[in-house]
Amino acid sequence: MISAAVLILALVTLQRLGELWLSHRNTKRLLAEGAVEHGAGHYALAIGLHAAWLIALWFLAPDEPINWWLLGFYLLIQVARVWVIASLGRRWTTRIIVLPDAPLVSRGPYRFVDHPNYLVVALEIAVLPLVFGLIELALLFSVLNGIVLFIRIRAENAALRSLRGLA
Repeated sequence: MISAAVLILALVTLQRLGELWLSHRNTKRLLAEGAVEHGAGHYALAIGLHAAWLIALWFLAPDEPINWWLLGFYLLIQVARVWVIASLGRRWTTRIIVLPDAPLVSRGPYRFVDHPNYLVVALEIAVLPLVFGLIELALLFSVLNGIVLFIRIRAENAALRSLRGLA
């Protein structure tokens, strides 16, 4: 019998793999349309951090009890993730890809927050380990993610400023 924790981790892993596939498809199409990638130097760091987070969860969480309230909160975060991806549509990627003549997205959560995807990611990285009672893991990866997001948001903001002719 598969445990609930293993099922949760399997679903999250499949979700991440599906998102990487979608991102790759969108990235190839955007680049073919003349888009430009920014901040590629830190991309491997971001992917490595997310892979390490998921691997750590696979090692530490399978036998842990589940906090169902926090799992419910995590599922709400996934609704926000879908909203972000749907709002960006074919422009959503895990990379910083800028299509020079395209207007900035201002629908969905982008009406309220400049970087809603990063807010979703920060919450996910903190909350999923907490679902399994892994407080130290949540803290460690939240700090590491904060460092990566600091680098990434600076790169993305610079890319967006260059679009507007402000850089």
